[in-house]
Amino acid sequence: MPSLHLVRVGAMAAVGRFHAVDASAYPRGARVIVRTARGLEVGEVLAPPEDQEAAIDGAILRRMGVEDNLLDARLAKNCHAAYEACQQRLKELGIPACLMDVEHLFDGRTLVFYFLGDVPAEVEQLTDELAEVYEAKAQFRSFTDAVTTGCGPGCGTSEAEGAGCGSCGTGCAVAGACTTRKH
Repeated sequence: MPSLHLVRVGAMAAVGRFHAVDASAYPRGARVIVRTARGLEVGEVLAPPEDQEAAIDGAILRRMGVEDNLLDARLAKNCHAAYEACQQRLKELGIPACLMDVEHLFDGRTLVFYFLGDVPAEVEQLTDELAEVYEAKAQFRSFTDAVTTGCGPGCGTSEAEGAGCGSCGTGCAVAGACTTRKH
């Protein structure tokens, strides 16, 4: 049975279960490099290892080192620049979209743009252009879709808690704000 850690990952603070490839026990607060379904990302360990049978969301590859911190700072600077550039282009083009955040994955190739509400079709072309500028593959996410529908069927319900829904503190990042959540 793998040694699991609860790790917070991404701009939307998704929490998942990650196994350490080197079987290390990382302390709470440790910044780590993880492999997720999206690629390489920076994560923060929330809880020390726990041994239990559960779905694994990814792997902890290593604790962040000096070089990792330097790259992370550079990516953060690019995120800020991409956010400002996107805001400017939205204004120039008169596109009524509310940009919430921009996330640059640790792989350096993927930018994720987060928008609130309905996103006009022109936004995809705009984010592709910006991604080219920042040498990344653009993705865009509608944050309100996730808040409205949650992580899937039954998000926020007691039935979903056993499946890792965020209402138990270990699953999706939106369950706390999920409008479909049953209190």
